[in-house]
Amino acid sequence: MNKQNQLPLVGVRVADFGQQIAGPAVAMVLADLGATVVHIDPPGGPSWKHPANAILNRNKASLCIDLKTQAGLDQALELIENVDIVIESFRPGVMKRLGIDFVALRESRPELITLSMPGFASNDELRRDWKATEAIVAATSGTFTDMGFNRVLMGLNPSFSPLPLGSSYAISLAASSIALALFEREKTGRGDNIEVPIAAALMEGLSYNSYVVDQLPERYKTMRELEIEHRKSNNIKMDVSYAQLQEYLDPFYRTYVCADGRQFYCVCPSHRNHAERALKVLGIYDELVAEGLPEVKDLHVPISEWDGETSIGVYPLPKKWADLISEKMKKAFLQKTSDEWGVIFGEGQIPGAPHRSTEEWVNSEHCNASGLIVEVEGTEFGTMKQPGPIVWFENESEAMLKPKPQEHVSFEQALARLQSVAKIEKISRPTGQDIQPASGKGWLDGVKILDLTNVIAGPHSTAFMSRFGAEITKLDPVTPLYDPLIGILFTFQTGVGKQSALVNIMTKEGREVFERLVRSVDIVVINAPDRQMKPLGLDQDSLSAINPDVLFCRLDCFGGPRTGSKTNYIGYDDIIQANSGIMSRFGKPETPEEHAHLGTLDVNCGFAAALGMVIALYQKRKTGKVCRVRTSLSAVTNIAQIPFAFDYEGRAPFNEASGREAMGNHALSHFYRTNSGWVFLDSHSGELAKLDAIKGLNGIQQSQDMGQFLRDQLVKESSAYWLKEFAAADIACAEPFSIEYLREHNSRVADQKVGTDLGSYAFSIFPDHPSGHCITQVDPYSIRPREAKIRAVTPTEKFGHSTIKVLQGLGYSESDINDMLEKKIAATGWGREFLPS
Repeated sequence: MNKQNQLPLVGVRVADFGQQIAGPAVAMVLADLGATVVHIDPPGGPSWKHPANAILNRNKASLCIDLKTQAGLDQALELIENVDIVIESFRPGVMKRLGIDFVALRESRPELITLSMPGFASNDELRRDWKATEAIVAATSGTFTDMGFNRVLMGLNPSFSPLPLGSSYAISLAASSIALALFEREKTGRGDNIEVPIAAALMEGLSYNSYVVDQLPERYKTMRELEIEHRKSNNIKMDVSYAQLQEYLDPFYRTYVCADGRQFYCVCPSHRNHAERALKVLGIYDELVAEGLPEVKDLHVPISEWDGETSIGVYPLPKKWADLISEKMKKAFLQKTSDEWGVIFGEGQIPGAPHRSTEEWVNSEHCNASGLIVEVEGTEFGTMKQPGPIVWFENESEAMLKPKPQEHVSFEQALARLQSVAKIEKISRPTGQDIQPASGKGWLDGVKILDLTNVIAGPHSTAFMSRFGAEITKLDPVTPLYDPLIGILFTFQTGVGKQSALVNIMTKEGREVFERLVRSVDIVVINAPDRQMKPLGLDQDSLSAINPDVLFCRLDCFGGPRTGSKTNYIGYDDIIQANSGIMSRFGKPETPEEHAHLGTLDVNCGFAAALGMVIALYQKRKTGKVCRVRTSLSAVTNIAQIPFAFDYEGRAPFNEASGREAMGNHALSHFYRTNSGWVFLDSHSGELAKLDAIKGLNGIQQSQDMGQFLRDQLVKESSAYWLKEFAAADIACAEPFSIEYLREHNSRVADQKVGTDLGSYAFSIFPDHPSGHCITQVDPYSIRPREAKIRAVTPTEKFGHSTIKVLQGLGYSESDINDMLEKKIAATGWGREFLPS
C-alpha cells in the first residue's frame, strides 16, 4: 500500500480481552482503522454466542487463553508486554484479581494505554458488582421506562427494545478515548488508564431525553405532550391506540401510507424550505395557500408578537392546521409508491424516506454500493454482509472496505505478529527517559475548531470535544435556518463549551471573516451532503488554498465511503431509523414507530465524528498528513444494530423481539411482574440449574412453558426479594428505573466538576443558565482517564453572544465590526430572548 494512503492506526498494537459487544467492537473500530489486534477469549470461546462475533472480530487474530491458570496468565502478560493498548470489559476488579493490574502495568510501562468498560462504574458502590448485561444496564438507566410520548399515551410502561444502545454509545465514546490518549502519547510519550462505564455512556447518549428546562414556554410542547398533561391533570387513563396516536403527530413529522401499501416517513418540521418543498412535490401547496395558510416572517420573536397565527417551518403546528395539512398529505401520498416518494424527496432535497426492514437495509443497493455494508469472506458463514466502518477518510477508504475474517491463531503466532509490527513501526513519540510526567492537562488543550454544523449530530461532536480542552467557535448565519425548537432548544445540549458568532459568509465581507477563521483553527466541521461542499468553498482545494494544514470533518445522512444512489440525500436521525429498520422493529412493519429516544442515532454520529477528528489529529501529529474525515447517520445505525445488521446464505430469520407487545428477548430474558412492581430477568438456558436452585423457582427446568412459570412465580414475591435471590445466584436481574428517578436522585447544583467521582449517574443543575431558565442536564462524565483532565463545560451561550469578541480576535477594528453589524453581515443575536417565549 502507498504509505501516503496507509490507514491511520497502522503500527498500533492492541490486546482485546473484551467480551459481549462493547469491548470487542472498540477493538474492531481500531482494527478497521489499521491497528493490529489480538483478541483473547476464555477457553470456551466468547461468552456471547452469536453470529455477530464474526463482525466484532474481523481483522483480528484470535486465540483462547485461560487466565485462571499460571501458564495462561503468563501468556497474557507477554502479549500485553508487546502492545500499545489493552481493552477489557469485565466487572470492576476482575482483571486485577486474575493477575492483570492495569495501574501496576503502567508504573513500569507509562506509555501503555488501558481501557476498562464495566457495565456500571467502578466507583458505583451499589451496582459495580452486578452482572451488568446489556438489558440490565438499559433497565437500570431508564431506557425501558422512558420510551417516549407514544408509549406513555398508549399506557405501555415498561416497554422493551432489543437495540444495544448502551454498547453502541460506549463503542464510539471508548474508541474516542483511545484516540485521544494516542494523540496525547504522541506529544508526551505517556499513555493513560481509562474507564468508560456502559451505564454512563448510555446516559450521555440519552442526554436529549434527560435534560429539563424549567418553565418551558407552551409553544414548544407538541400535541402529544399537551394530551399527556391533560390526561394526567384530569386522571384520564393512558389508552390511546396506535391509529389514534397518529392524529397527535405533526403533519411534517409522521408516517403516511403510499400507493403500494407500504409506508413513508416524512420528517421536515422546523425548516421552512423543507416543509414548503414537501407540500409542492405533493401538489398541495397552492391549495393550502388559497385556504389561507399563514406565514410568520420572524419565528424568533415572542409568539405574542407574531404577524400570523402560525407558519410552515414551525414545530409543532397548532392542531387546526396540523389536522388540515395531514388530511391533504394523506391523500397525496396515496398517489405514488413509497419508493417513488423516496426518490422524489431525496432528489428534491426534502427529508423523508420509506420505512424498510433491517434485512432490506442490509441488502439494499445503496448500502452495498456506498460501503455502508461490506462483504467478508469467512469459513463459518461464507460471504457475510456486515456493517462498514463508522468513520473513514475521504479518498482513502478502499482498504477499510475489504475486511479480513477473524483468524484463529496460536499464542506463538499472535506474539510473533505483534513483535513483527513493532520491528517495522517508526516511533516518533518520546520514549524511555524522555516520557514526560503526567501534566493534568486536557487531551485537546490548544486545539481550535470551527463549527459550521446544525441540529444535533454535528454540533454534538464538537460539544463533546470541549470537555477535553478544545476551543470551539460556533459560526451560524445571521438569519436562522430553523425554528427555535430545533434551532435553539436543542442547543442547550449541543452548544456547551462554545463561543457563538453570527456571520453571513455568503457575502464578500463575511467570506473574509470565514477565511480568517479557517486560517486560525486546526479543524473545520460541517454536516451537509457532498454536493454542497464546492458552493460553500469547503471542498479540499478551496480549504487548502486558505489553510493547507487545516483538517476537515463532514457528517451527513446517507453517506458512505463510496458514492451510492442516496449519497446526496438530506435527512435526520428519524429518516435513517425508518429506512434501516429500527422503526419497523420497535413498532412492527405494519405499524412502525419512532424509537423512543430523541437523538438515538444523532448523538452517536456526533461521537463518531469526534473519533474521526481525533484520529486525524493523531495522524497529522505523527506523520504530518492532512486529511478529511467522514461519518454519517447511516454508518452508526449499523453499530446500533450490530446483533441484526448482517446477512449470509442460510442466516436465521430476521425475527428478533419487536413490537409494542414485546417485553423481552425470550422467556428467560424478559420483564416480569412482582407483587411490588416489575423486574427484568436477563438469563439464558445455560443457567437453568442455577434458576432451579432458587427458592420459589424449583421445577423451572421441567416446565413446558417457562414464561408462564415465571409469570406465576415471580408475582408471588416482591421485587426486592427477587433482586436479592438472583444476585446471590449471580443471575442478571434489575428493577427498571425512570430517567426522572435517576435525575431526582443524582442531581446537584453545578459545581465546576464533571461527576466522574459520583458513580454511574450524575446530573448538574444550572439555576443561572444564560437562557434565563433553570436547566438540568447530564454531566460530561462517561470518559474517565486517570491522568488527563476532563473539564466541566460552560453552559450554552446565546447565539451571537461572542460575535464581537470573535471578530476582535480576528483583527477587526471597532469601526469594521460596527459596519458589519449595521449591514447585517454580522449580528449579536437572533432575537431579544435566548429562548423565544
